[in-house]
Amino acid sequence: MPAKNLQRVTESGTYFHVYNKGIENRTIFANEADYQVFLGFLEDYLSAPKALESKKKDFTVNGRVFRGVPHQPKNYFNKVELIAYSLKLDHFHLLLHQKTQKSLQAFIRSLCTRYSMYFNKKYKRTGKLCEGVFKSIHANSDNYLKYLYSYIHLNPAKLIDKNWRENKNRNITNLLKYVFSYPYSSLKEYMNLKFKILNPTPFPAYFKKPSDHKRELFEWLSFE
Repeated sequence: MPAKNLQRVTESGTYFHVYNKGIENRTIFANEADYQVFLGFLEDYLSAPKALESKKKDFTVNGRVFRGVPHQPKNYFNKVELIAYSLKLDHFHLLLHQKTQKSLQAFIRSLCTRYSMYFNKKYKRTGKLCEGVFKSIHANSDNYLKYLYSYIHLNPAKLIDKNWRENKNRNITNLLKYVFSYPYSSLKEYMNLKFKILNPTPFPAYFKKPSDHKRELFEWLSFE
C-alpha cells in the first residue's frame, strides 16, 4: 500500500479519510445485524457518555445478586468527530475530524479491535478480520474535503453499476436514487437534518441545505 495511504498526522483540528477492508476481500458485514453493531459502536464511542447510574446492571455471583457498572469501552466524545461514512459488504469508509491530538489513531484501533472480536465470536472464527492496519489519508484542503464527501457517499453506486465512472451511458437518475436510499451511509442524516452519529458542526459549510447535497452528487455523477 502506498505511503500516502498510511498517513498518521497527530495534530488537533485535522481531517482524515479512514478506510479498511476485509482480509483477502472477505465479507465483514454479513447481514443487517452486523451493520447495526458497527454503527452502534460508532455511536458508543462518539456520543456524550451516559451517567454511570443509568448503566448499572444486576449480576449474579454464587447465588448472590450484585448491582454495578459493567466494563465500558473508551469514549472519544469531543476528541474525534464523524463527518461522513459509508459501509459496504467488505469494507468501510469514514471521514473524521481529529479534535484532540493523537486521538484518531487510538479511536480507530479500538473500534476495529472491538468489531473484530464481535465478528469472530459470532461466526466462530479466529485471526484478523481486516487487511492489516487501517488506511488513512490527511485531507488538507477544501477541495479535497468536498471530494471526499462525494466520494464516500457515491461509493455504494458501484453496487448497481460497478464501472459507473467509465460508463458513458450510466443512468444518473437511478444511481442518484440508489445512493440516497442506501441504508448504510451518512447521506440520510444530511438529508433529514437529524444527526444521530454525525457531528457536522466542524465540517465547513459547503452545503447549507439538502438541495445543495443533491446538486453536488448530481454533478459528480454527471462528470465525464
